[in-house]
Amino acid sequence: MKAFDAVISGAGRWLQKLRPESLRSKSSLAIIVTVALLLELIMAGQYLFARKGIREEVEHRAETELRVKNLEVQKVMVSVETAMANIVWTAERLLDQPDSLYAVIGRVVMQNPTIVGAGLMFTENYYPQKGRWFEPYVAQRDDGTLECAQIGSESHNYLEAEFFKSGMEAAEGNWSEPYFDDTGAKMMLCTYTLPVYDSHGQIAALLGADVSLDWLSDVINAKQIYPSSFNVLVSHSGQVLVCPVESLVMKTTIQEIALSFNDTTASYINRQMMNGRGGHDVITGNDGEKNHVFYAPIDGKTQWSMAVVCNDKEIYAGLHRVGFYLMLLLIAGMALLGFIIYRAARSAHKLQKAHDEKERIGSELRIAHGIQQSMLPKTFPPYPEREDIDIYALLEPAKEVGGDLYDFYIRDGKLFFCIGDVSGKGVPASLVMAVTRSLFRNVSAREDQPETIITAINESMADMNESDMFVTLFVGEIDLDTGLMRYCNAGHDAPLLIGKVVELLPTDTNIPVGLMPGWTYKGMEMTLPPMTTVFLYTDGLTEAEDCNHVQFGKQRMVEMLREALKGSKTDNRKSASGACEPKTIIAMERDAVKRFAGNGEKRGGAQEADIQSDDLTMLAIRYNGGMEGRTLV
Repeated sequence: MKAFDAVISGAGRWLQKLRPESLRSKSSLAIIVTVALLLELIMAGQYLFARKGIREEVEHRAETELRVKNLEVQKVMVSVETAMANIVWTAERLLDQPDSLYAVIGRVVMQNPTIVGAGLMFTENYYPQKGRWFEPYVAQRDDGTLECAQIGSESHNYLEAEFFKSGMEAAEGNWSEPYFDDTGAKMMLCTYTLPVYDSHGQIAALLGADVSLDWLSDVINAKQIYPSSFNVLVSHSGQVLVCPVESLVMKTTIQEIALSFNDTTASYINRQMMNGRGGHDVITGNDGEKNHVFYAPIDGKTQWSMAVVCNDKEIYAGLHRVGFYLMLLLIAGMALLGFIIYRAARSAHKLQKAHDEKERIGSELRIAHGIQQSMLPKTFPPYPEREDIDIYALLEPAKEVGGDLYDFYIRDGKLFFCIGDVSGKGVPASLVMAVTRSLFRNVSAREDQPETIITAINESMADMNESDMFVTLFVGEIDLDTGLMRYCNAGHDAPLLIGKVVELLPTDTNIPVGLMPGWTYKGMEMTLPPMTTVFLYTDGLTEAEDCNHVQFGKQRMVEMLREALKGSKTDNRKSASGACEPKTIIAMERDAVKRFAGNGEKRGGAQEADIQSDDLTMLAIRYNGGMEGRTLV
C-alpha cells in the first residue's frame, strides 16, 4: 500500500503540471503513457494484494468461527462440569444415607436444563442390601417435573457401559463417547462422570450427568462463513457428531470420510484432528474442486475437534467479478486517497478518545482503591490506650481493587474481628467485599455469636448471589476480660496460634458464605492464654508463586512464624512467654513472600519481575491478658 500511495502521489503531481498545450508534445504523451503503464502495474499489484488479503481474511474468519463455536460449546459443557463438581462433596458426605441422594441429584437436574438426567452409579455390590447394581437416578420430564428411580439392574448393567468404564479409568472428571439413547430419552447423549470417594479414599461411585447433544447442530451450524461452507464436529474417537449430511451423524467416522477423498492431505487432516491439533490445509476432492479446511480442538475435557470447510471458488468469486472494475477504481485513486486520509484522521481521533477513556477508567479505579482502603481499619495501633490487646493488619490488592477484607472493632468489652477472601479479583470482587464488610458490621452490632453472624451474612449473600460468587470468611469474638474466644469458619484457611509454640487453631471448615442458603454453621470456642497471638491470612500468602510456579506454601509461612517466635524469646525486651509483636510478624511474612516471589530464577537463567498474582491480606491479634480494674473503651 505504501508503494501504491507513492505512485499515485507522484502521478498526481505530474498531472497537475500538465497544460493543454503540453499534451501535444511528445514529452507529455510519454508522461501519460508512463502513468498508464504505472496504473496497469498498480492494477496487477492490487489484484495480487487483494487475493492475499482475501485469503488472510478467510483464515481470520475461520479462526474466529472456530473460537466462537469453541466458547459456545465450552459454555454448556463447563456449566455441567461445574454443577457436578459443586455437589460431589455433598454426595460423599451422604454415602451412609443412600436414599437421601435423590434430593442432591434432583437439585442439579432441576437447575440445569441441559442435563436430562443424573445419577450415582455405585461400584458392584457397594450396598449389599441394594443388590449388585445400585444407581439412584433422577430424570426431568417434559412437563418440568422430576422422576426418581433406582435404574441399576441386569437389563441396565451400567458396570459394562463405556461411560462407566472410561470414568473409572480416568478417576477424574470424564466425558464419555457420545451415544444415541434409543431406550429412554430417544436422543443423542453424552455422559459426564466424576468419581465419588468414600472415607477410605476409594471410589465408591461415579456421579454421572446425561447431557442432551441436540443443541450441537444448531450451535455449530448457526452461521456459516459462505453459503456453501459447512462445519464438522467429531468426537475424540472420530465419530461424526455434526455435519451437513444427517445420515452420517453417529453412523460414520471422520476416518471413513477422509478415505473417500483421493487426496493424502485429507488423511493428514484426519490424523491431526484425532491428535487434538489445529491448522489449515487445502484438499482436492474427486471432482477436482479445492476446499480449504480449518480445524482446531474444542478446549476442555471432551477431546472433540471441529473443522470449517470452505470452497476455493466461492472464496475468490468476488475477486474475479471485480477484476474489470479495478482499473476504474485505480483512476479514481486520488479521490480515494483523500478519503483514506480522512478515515485515518477519524481513526486517530477515535484512538485518542479511547486513550482518554482508558485514563478516565484508571483514575476511577484509583479513586475506588482509596474508597475501599478507607472502609478498613488502617490506623495502627488501633487502641493505643489499651494494654490488653495489640492488633496489626495488612491488605495489598493484586489489582487496583481487590476482594480480600478484614475488620475489627470493640463492643461491650469484646473484640469482634473477621477476615475474608472473595472468589475472583478486580471490581466485581471489590463490590462483594464491600457488601460483606458492611454485613459484618451491621450483624455483629446486634449479635454476639460468630456462627449467628456468619449465618445472617450467608443468607443475605445467597439471596442476591446471581453471579455465583462466594466468600471464604472467618469471624471471631474475644472476651477481653477472660480471653474466651468464640469463632466460626466458613471455608477459610484455619488461623494459627502463636504462644509458646506455633500451632493450628482447630476449626470446623463449613462452606463459604453465599453458596447455599439455609446452611447450618457450627461455632467453636477456646480460652486464649495471655500473650497469645492469633494470626489470620488469605491464600494470597500461601499461594504466592515464584517464576517457576512454586508456591510459598504453609510450611514456609509456619517456619517464618517460628523464626519470629524464636527471635522474640531471645530478645530481653519481649515478654517471658515469647510472644512477639503483631506488626513484626506481618512484616516478616510480607518480606519473606516478596523475596520468594521476586528472587526465583527463571528457567533458562533469566529473571522474572515480582508480580503479585493474588490479594495479600494478614491480620495478627495478640491477647495480652485481662483488663480488671481498667476502663474499657
